[in-house]
Amino acid sequence: MVIRGILSHAGSLALTTTQRQHGVPFFQLETVSRLPHAAPLSWQSESADLPRDFSDRGALNSLLKQQFPDASGELSPIQGGRDAAERQLSQINAKRYGRSRNHLNGSVTRLSPYIRHGVLTLSEVRDAVFAQLKANKQQRDEGGKLINELGWRDFWQRMWNDLGDRIHDDQEDHKTGLNPSDYQQNLPDDIREGRTGLACMDGFRNELVSHGWLHNHARMWMASYLVHWRRVHWSVGAKWFLEHLLDGDPASNHLSWQWVASCFSHKPYFFNRQNLDRYSDGSFCQECQSNQSCPFDKSYEQLEKQLFKVQQPIREGARPHRSSKPSKRKGPHQGIQRL
Repeated sequence: MVIRGILSHAGSLALTTTQRQHGVPFFQLETVSRLPHAAPLSWQSESADLPRDFSDRGALNSLLKQQFPDASGELSPIQGGRDAAERQLSQINAKRYGRSRNHLNGSVTRLSPYIRHGVLTLSEVRDAVFAQLKANKQQRDEGGKLINELGWRDFWQRMWNDLGDRIHDDQEDHKTGLNPSDYQQNLPDDIREGRTGLACMDGFRNELVSHGWLHNHARMWMASYLVHWRRVHWSVGAKWFLEHLLDGDPASNHLSWQWVASCFSHKPYFFNRQNLDRYSDGSFCQECQSNQSCPFDKSYEQLEKQLFKVQQPIREGARPHRSSKPSKRKGPHQGIQRL
């Protein structure tokens, strides 16, 4: 599959996808000319519109409580608007991002809500990354991981344009040995309410609901837990995420859930306690009430036998010997929303 495009200030990405093996493309950024920013959109106010200007966030919170009395919780601490977006953009560290992005306390950008709602374009972020590297006398490839994620975001949009409403359907058969009918079509109450007894999953749920944002690795862990341990159909979890995520994008969200589930990839994504403890820097396991009965505290080989019906190794690390040749299947986890 070959996709080509141009990244301008209008926001589409200049990339060449030379190969896509079930969701792992390889991007090559092309040099493009810079175009001026488009003028902000304007439109006439309607009588039914909510106010646009508030004296402070407290006034906004009060109005939302009046308009949506059944909704619970407070405003997310994530502030919207162009000023907030530019402040966040100025704080990115492209080199550190490449080294630490998989850790919950890593140097991630937190730009995804602003990109999702068009406050920032992909090209602006790209230009900011290259400008920072140049100012710090760093090589462009030191920002490659972050540029790659801009490629993923554009890729999902192009897939959505191609698939349309079919993003809501399984793209492929599941590679777990299970049928779609083996998965629940409802979200269990203990997951929705954050009372699974697992400190990690309840913590992720609470952050999802109260902040409207989750680190990419947390999204992957929670999606994997829902689909593989609790046998909840990926679409149920994907819709739940969209209820709360400020950066919720149907394309990247739905297709990434399918990537975890293995109906848009060549294998399911799953994890164990060692992986979670490492990348969460031990912030959950020691205080968890299920510490002595953790469902993730097994080897990958044991989890494969427990979670899936297929007998061949699913995880590459489960093979006793690896070829000395580079694996064509090896690639980064694009995850659900890495930015």
